[in-house]
Amino acid sequence: MINYAPDFWRNRRVCVTGGAGFLGSFVIEKLHQHGAEQIYVPLIEEYDLVKPEDIQRMYDTAQPDIVIHLAALAGGIGANRARPADFFYINLMMGVQLMHEAWKRGVEKFVAIGSICAYPKYTPVPFREENLWNGYPEETNAPYGLAKKMLLVQAQAYRDQYNFNAIYMLPVNLYGPRDNFNLETSHVIPAMIRKCIEAQECGEEQVVLWGDGSPTREFLYVEDAAEGIVMATERYNGREPFNLGSGMEISIKDLAEMITRLTGYNGRLVWDTSKPNGQPRRALDVSRAKEYFGFQAKMPFEEGLRRTIDWYRQNRKM
Repeated sequence: MINYAPDFWRNRRVCVTGGAGFLGSFVIEKLHQHGAEQIYVPLIEEYDLVKPEDIQRMYDTAQPDIVIHLAALAGGIGANRARPADFFYINLMMGVQLMHEAWKRGVEKFVAIGSICAYPKYTPVPFREENLWNGYPEETNAPYGLAKKMLLVQAQAYRDQYNFNAIYMLPVNLYGPRDNFNLETSHVIPAMIRKCIEAQECGEEQVVLWGDGSPTREFLYVEDAAEGIVMATERYNGREPFNLGSGMEISIKDLAEMITRLTGYNGRLVWDTSKPNGQPRRALDVSRAKEYFGFQAKMPFEEGLRRTIDWYRQNRKM
């Protein structure tokens, strides 16, 4: 039975860490659409959420009833390989201290955003939540994945001991307008889009991509993800983790060919097999989110890519 709450946000104060970021900006928009009026976004320039004193100062200012914890140090394979200690420490310390302080202050609900990187490297496809603990994550992003996974352990422990209402979700790879297109830190879709558009403009005959193109991935349009997060905040109060995805699977090779077609790039794709592939396959069982709170992704993948490409063309710095 899904609990619908049309007046859920009335008189509730919500704090959204990471609310100024890619996903966060869409979550803020969805919160407004759902009726939230009292939203506090702690900016990175004002708060270092690794520091306990900054966390306490943020809570003093925000006085939240609900915390949606989106803030994270995140990036693609290259960024994870270059800074594994940072990806572990910063994400772990932010999450653990934010949740602990929320419990101490009697916050009504804590919404923890995990990561698909928490799953074991060789998880059977489609990934089901009960397989989360059946092995070690893929090596290139394991420090990040495990740091985010500890939020699930903490949420369940605090629920068991303190009856604290913390929920935990596992979003798949996101994409869409406003994404990070920095080639040093971006994920695969924005990196491919930028490479193809720049190669097209410079008349380059080939684009070099990482790995061999064989891995598969699932992608979720950022606006769908934001809707899922807000719906879960309103309607789900259980201890079990749940996947947040689209239920589709595409190979990196097919993705690259789709992006070249949509950007109009006519050159060759060259695969640099000296670079890692990452996890061999990724695709989610998304039935829990639908069962628990009625979420189903809506954006067709090709249309989402087209919107992302259009946004990048209009907003990039020349």
